[in-house]
Amino acid sequence: MKRDEDRLKIYRPQHDTDIELPMAESTVHAGFPSPADDFLEGSLDLDRLVVRHPEATFFARVEGDSMIGEGIAEGDILVVDKAVEAYDNCLAVAYVDGEFTLKRVRMLHDKILLVPANPRYPTIEIATGSDFAVWGVVRWIVKRV
Repeated sequence: MKRDEDRLKIYRPQHDTDIELPMAESTVHAGFPSPADDFLEGSLDLDRLVVRHPEATFFARVEGDSMIGEGIAEGDILVVDKAVEAYDNCLAVAYVDGEFTLKRVRMLHDKILLVPANPRYPTIEIATGSDFAVWGVVRWIVKRV
């Protein structure tokens, strides 16, 4: 079952480097501008921020447009945590019949649905006997702008 719309390249995070970037003390306003602060609060290690379970966390680069309605575009990086148990309506990387796919997981009383965020693609109903697993739950999305 080929799904060209949502190929994922999966990578393991590299935890052997510490890169702490300066963090501005003030927040960045998305509305009207505020006076600029020249003070730094400290530093921020992105790895520590986005990786809660190092041995169970992976990065995946999105290829395709099946989740474009949720603002997830080709080239975005997903932070996927395999230690987080899947729940209804979670955004997850699922393994279905030998392929990975990124979808919203709907856990209904009698079935599981993998729901895209692009009307060009059908909802995937997990059939009894399918080789299926929620491989990991998406915890963060790193956007390319």
